[in-house]
Amino acid sequence: MKKVIVLLAATALLGGCAYSASPVSGMIYSNVKAPFTATAAPEQPQRVGRASVRSVLGLIATGDASIQTAARNGGIREIHFVDYESQNFFGVLAEFTVVVYGN
Repeated sequence: MKKVIVLLAATALLGGCAYSASPVSGMIYSNVKAPFTATAAPEQPQRVGRASVRSVLGLIATGDASIQTAARNGGIREIHFVDYESQNFFGVLAEFTVVVYGN
């Protein structure tokens, strides 16, 4: 039991690096784009909206990366599909962006 508590404490103290969700990760640098969700809309999307969150050292994180905010930023009322972009630089700076496509 003592080992579990020590392990959890070490994880909490040492896990302060900036991190953003990604299907793969790089120890030094990552820049990944991936699909998130899609609808059955038949026409091509005409607009793109973005919303991001950023983190510094995993200590400070700020932003709003919701699909609703990205759609509002792009003037989108009908969402066709949603992607995301994730960047991480040495675990110091991280950014996660939701990209909404629609009309």
